[in-house]
Amino acid sequence: MTVAPEGLAVPLHLERRERPLLSMQAVESGYGDLKVLHGIDLEVHAGEVVALMGSNGAGKTTTLKTIVGLLHATDGTVSYDGHDITRTSPELLVPQGLVLCPEGRGMLKDLTVRQNLELGAYVIATDRALVDERLEQAFTAFPILRERHKQLAGTLSGGQQQMLAIVRAMMSGPRLLLIDEASMGLSPVMAEDTFDLIKQMNAEQGTAVLLVEQNVLALDLAHRAYVLEKGQIIQHAEGHELEDLKDRLREVYLGSGH
Repeated sequence: MTVAPEGLAVPLHLERRERPLLSMQAVESGYGDLKVLHGIDLEVHAGEVVALMGSNGAGKTTTLKTIVGLLHATDGTVSYDGHDITRTSPELLVPQGLVLCPEGRGMLKDLTVRQNLELGAYVIATDRALVDERLEQAFTAFPILRERHKQLAGTLSGGQQQMLAIVRAMMSGPRLLLIDEASMGLSPVMAEDTFDLIKQMNAEQGTAVLLVEQNVLALDLAHRAYVLEKGQIIQHAEGHELEDLKDRLREVYLGSGH
């Protein structure tokens, strides 16, 4: 039996290999004539946290953009919940439960915390009762957001903005949340708090997460991890292998944090 990191449940797929929620098979992608991804094979199963590790320029953000259709793969297949989404437009994926929390947080800084959260719920906006229910869930789970719900998002601290960005992405009720560089620009304490938030949402709501990171501390909440280098997956680890991977990445090029 595979042993998960302490405090994390072992996903069912580690015991029986059912169909993945997300699958990339031999995916190639890039920008015009510039090819960035070279034959990416990657899976995320329901209810698990998967870390995609790599240095700047490795192709991590390109991978996420290709999954959600901001870029279209030039070769290979991207599948979500058993359906080919290789050339699906981004706006069609959010209602299906595939949501991206982008690098840089994407805050609408001149809107309040509450307004940002409500925008995150735009796919369920016609169901006001459900929107209010999810707002209350967010405010109960993260009291600081209730306390500051009338405050402009641009006046929050970096850590609070990151919390808001992740919770806003959760407002639509995603099955799979893609998070790009959650700890970027945060102090070590704030980065740890952000990872705790992701771990909490995964444990309590069962949301699957594909977490793109340079910070090796992300491996503490991951069930599995891939290492991306120059647009290629060079390593895959799970269970007890993650601690060894953390040590190797720290020694080689990533560092223990920002």
